[in-house]
Parts: sequence; structure tokens; C-alpha cells
Amino acid sequence: MSSKKKTLWTRNYTLLIMATVSGSVGGIAGGFALSFLVFDETGSTLAAALLLALEMIPMFVIPLVASPIMDRLPRKPFLVGGDAVNGLLYLLAGVYLLKFDFTYIGYLVFSLILTSLSTFDRLAYNSIYPKLIEEGFEDKGYTVSGMLYPVLNVIMAPVAAWLYERIGVSFILIMQGGLSLLAALIESFIRIKESTSIPEEGFLFGTWLSDIKEAAMYLKKEKGLQGIYGYMAVSNGIGNGYYPILTAFFRTAPGFSIAMYSYFSAAEFIGRSLGGLLRYFSKIPRKSRFAFAASVYVIYETMDAILLWLPYPLMLINRALCGFLGINSATLRETALRTYIPDNLRSRLYAFEEMLVSASVLVFSLIIGFMGEIMPYNLCMTACGAMAFIGCVVFIILKKRHIAPIYNLETPSDKK
Repeated sequence: MSSKKKTLWTRNYTLLIMATVSGSVGGIAGGFALSFLVFDETGSTLAAALLLALEMIPMFVIPLVASPIMDRLPRKPFLVGGDAVNGLLYLLAGVYLLKFDFTYIGYLVFSLILTSLSTFDRLAYNSIYPKLIEEGFEDKGYTVSGMLYPVLNVIMAPVAAWLYERIGVSFILIMQGGLSLLAALIESFIRIKESTSIPEEGFLFGTWLSDIKEAAMYLKKEKGLQGIYGYMAVSNGIGNGYYPILTAFFRTAPGFSIAMYSYFSAAEFIGRSLGGLLRYFSKIPRKSRFAFAASVYVIYETMDAILLWLPYPLMLINRALCGFLGINSATLRETALRTYIPDNLRSRLYAFEEMLVSASVLVFSLIIGFMGEIMPYNLCMTACGAMAFIGCVVFIILKKRHIAPIYNLETPSDKK
């Protein structure tokens, strides 16, 4: 009797991807609608910036508090419960806006609650995701997840704009609530055995502190992880910080327009799709993975630095190339980290990365926003690329001895 053929698309993995699609479709549409609602109601970019800054607070604090508990408890209830409560809140928000006027303070409170819930949900998702991938299919699994959101974003952004004009934000939020509840329902059918390791005396403060120390001591000796987390923080912080610079450039530079800027997403989508397909059906030799990833980081930061000095057609090629290379390096990194990090520390170490990125986004958003006030936008973008390039040298290139073994580590995928 022949054994059952292994595949990436197991029942659990398929259910998780279906739930991810459902939640992401609603999230993209709702996020788009809410961002325009805030600006339409306040007429202030500062109000939107303050909102972004405040959202970073729970994203920094909650991972520190919650991750030790999540490493001792099953992650599935957090995943299902997070989407369910998220859906109910969006339904209530949509119904509220049908009957009452928008208030900025009310939205601040609503946004903080949602961000807090989303942080729990992300911790659970990133901790449970590796456990739902069949051994030997890690590369393909992370390629799918890396492509999913960019693809949905390209599809849903124009749909969300059309819906915003036709049916208004209230019904979009109600739709998002329904899709989040659907995601929770789909996730509830995932079958996974998870253990509980709460001490008999309960989860006391001393237990929490001991778990934090355990993760901190592990990270203290892992100089390679320190370098990867440091670069991800700098890269993501600068990447999020320069988006207002791009918007301002395309709104004010002669011969450019916001419509032209919108094609950046399409170009990057094409690049990511081609890169993802190549990654899905091929492999990068194990001994070459660090060299490939480091080269991508250098090219990516260089592309950012020269972006606004190029003719428009070359700008699109620039973004497409970044998308092509980015999906490949991201898949390498995710596969390496999820294989390298012990399961019992996964939530806590992911939480540390989340905290670093949140703090970096907050700091660099303010720094780059100030730079945009005193420098030409193209020069400001070059400075952003230069800062990220320095971060790459400091955290990746100079730490090659410690990081290369993580990237080049043999994974079950290598045996396929």
C-alpha cells in the first residue's frame, strides 16, 4: 500500500489561507475607507499622523505582555477569538456610523482597541503558521504568504475606492465585519494538537518575568538574530516613514500625479508575482542563501536612494525589480527564522521583533516627516536609502559570521 503523498496544500494549510484571504480582503477595504474618512472629516494630515503614532503604542506594549502567555497556551483560540471579536467591532462601528456622526476622539479609542486585538492576532498567526506547513514545504509555504497580501492589495485598492464612493464607509465596515467573522469560522475548523504548560500555581508575575528573561538570555547569545531583527527594524521603519514623501513628490512635482504613483503598486505586484512564481518552483542553493539575501538588501536600498531621480518608466522598472527581489529574500528570511527559532520561544521572539519594528516606525516616521519639511523630496528619499544602506552594512554585512549560518541552515525543504 502506497503512503499518502505529502503536499503543501493540506486541509489545515488550505483553511488558514482561506481565512487569511477573507480577513485580508475586508481589512484592505476597511483600512482604505477609514484612512480617507479620517482625512475627509478632519482635513488634517497631522490628525492622521497622530493616529499612526498612537497605534504604535499597543503594538509595542502588548507583545511584551502577551507573548510569554501565548508560548504556554494553545495559539488557535487566540487566532479564532481575535478575528471573531475584530469582526463584531467592525460590525458595530459600521452600524454606529449609519446612525451617528464621526468623532475623531471616538475613532482614536476604536483604533487603539482594534490595534490591540490585531497584535494578539498577529502573534498567534505567526506562531501557529509554521506548525501548519507540511515538513519539506517551508519555502513554498512562505512564498504563498509573502505573495498573498500584495496580490490582494492590488486587487482590493481600486475596489475599495469604488465602494467608498458608491456605498460609503458604513457599509464597507459592515462588510469587513462579516468577512472577519467568516475568517474566524474557517479557522475554527483547523485541527491541530497544541500543549498547555501553565504551572500548577497558575501563571504568576514571577512566571511571566522568568519567561521574559529566558527569551532575553536566548536572544543575548544569538548575535545573528540580533542583526536580522536590527536590520528589519531599520528597514521597515524607514520604509513606512518615506511613504508620505512619495505622496508629496507625486502631488507637487511637475509632470507627475497621484494616479502615476498608484501604478507603483501594480509594478511591484508584477515583480512580486514573477519572483514568487520563480521561488515557488525553484530553490536557491543552501550555501548561497545569505549571499543572495545580503545582495538583495544592498540593491533594494540603492533602488530606494535613486528612485526619485529616474524618468518615470525607469521608476516603474525600479519598483518591479524591488518586488521581484523582495519576495525572494523575504521567503528566505522567514523560512530560516521559523526553522531556526525553537517553537517554545517563537511568540516571545516574534514579539521582540514586533516591538522593535513598531518603535522604529514611530521614530523614523517623525524623523523623515521633519526631513520632508526642510529638504527637496528627491533628496530626502536619497537620504532614506542611504540610512537604510548603513543599517544593512551595520546589522547584516558586518555580522555575516553570525547571520550566514541562520540563512544557510538546512531545512526540511532542502530534502524535497
